[in-house]
Amino acid sequence: MRDLAPSLPPGQPDPELVRGLLIFQRVCLVLVGLIATSALAVWIFNPQGAPLPAIAMHLSIPMEVTTLICTLGLALSEPGLPRPILRLSRLLDTLGVVVASAVLVDRIFHLSQAANAFLGLGQTSSTPGNLPLHPPAAFIFLAVVMILIQETGPFFKRAADLSVSCLCLLAMILVSESLFGAWHLFGVSNTGPIPAHTLASLVLLTIVVTLRHAPSGMFSIFLGRGIGSRIARGFAPILLLLPFLWELGRETVFAQMIPPQYATSALISLVAALSIVLLIFLVWQINDMEQEIHDLTIRDDLTGLYNMRGFNLLAEQTLRLAQRAQLPFSVLFIDLDNLKQINDKMGHSAGSAYLAETGEILDASFRAGDVKGRFGGDEFVVAGQFSVVGIEIAAHRLAEAAAQRNASDGRRLPLSFSIGYVTCEYYSEETLKELVVKADEKMYQDKRRKKMQAAK
Repeated sequence: MRDLAPSLPPGQPDPELVRGLLIFQRVCLVLVGLIATSALAVWIFNPQGAPLPAIAMHLSIPMEVTTLICTLGLALSEPGLPRPILRLSRLLDTLGVVVASAVLVDRIFHLSQAANAFLGLGQTSSTPGNLPLHPPAAFIFLAVVMILIQETGPFFKRAADLSVSCLCLLAMILVSESLFGAWHLFGVSNTGPIPAHTLASLVLLTIVVTLRHAPSGMFSIFLGRGIGSRIARGFAPILLLLPFLWELGRETVFAQMIPPQYATSALISLVAALSIVLLIFLVWQINDMEQEIHDLTIRDDLTGLYNMRGFNLLAEQTLRLAQRAQLPFSVLFIDLDNLKQINDKMGHSAGSAYLAETGEILDASFRAGDVKGRFGGDEFVVAGQFSVVGIEIAAHRLAEAAAQRNASDGRRLPLSFSIGYVTCEYYSEETLKELVVKADEKMYQDKRRKKMQAAK
């Protein structure tokens, strides 16, 4: 994959990064499975009447079952798995919606408590009374998003982008509320809406869903190999943390260390200075990107073919692919004859027209996968996976195309080429530069032969 890296567009997801994130997703799913099974094990195997550990104080068995169902559904929806397994993952996602909805209905109407009271069974949960509605509602939304990211089509992709964004926002709200409550900030109670282990499972599953959808959704910008993607990956954590750091600093550090009349102005000045630093860094990155784009200009404006830089970049890759596939590789060197005469007798605009026409003939005479370039002036080069016979046929086809143009146009000076070509087998150790030099020498032999015939 490294050899093919130059041909990948900068905005396309980096395959190596995608593979690394897939491993990270598996780690997150394992952690969620351990959290849920540990909580269930503590509840199931705890001796009757013994005090429950902290992890089980707010345990809800249906919620842990929902967590395991969602975890298994995500584990079975990895890209590349067989269709029956993917269909099974969708069934699990749907089951997650059903179970979480049943838990939500139960908590709204207290159905299980009423049934237990009627049967005299007592509480089945370690937390009597009203249970929070946030966990089942959040897991319903999570399971729905899991279903959406597996669908195809433009509508579902847009719906998945919006849903994943809302899911990330929901997770951020719940996490920040829990942290503020734990730190007793902004008047938030320390009893959060979701138990810690359930919140951790929800956050990890949200991360997995986001990363699973990222390569095909709007978040793919974070996975590219280009400068824009690198800037996005670098700035995203800063932009996410900055509002929280602002409020945290205003509430704690600045309120205690600086007099109130100066705290707000000092914090605003600090954030403004940080924004300027970020702006300077971003401008430097954009300037580097502009320079890189300028350096990577690989097309010749006149002919539309690759220039020397573009030809060398892509022909090197084509040569490596031919060697791997054990195929012959050929380089054909073309020189437009009598360009100086054309410029002198007909003007430079006519010479430019001859060069542009040569580019059209080359583009029409060779395959789309062949690398066609202009080295500057009147020299052109073609490289591709040709055998000895194939490159000879291509050279004859090129000469015939020029002859047909001359016959139909009745031009003052004919369009003709001096051609040289060379072929190497896959086991040859010759470099692209050496092949181009040999083809150039063969072209000059053809040019000298033409001059000798004209002298006779």
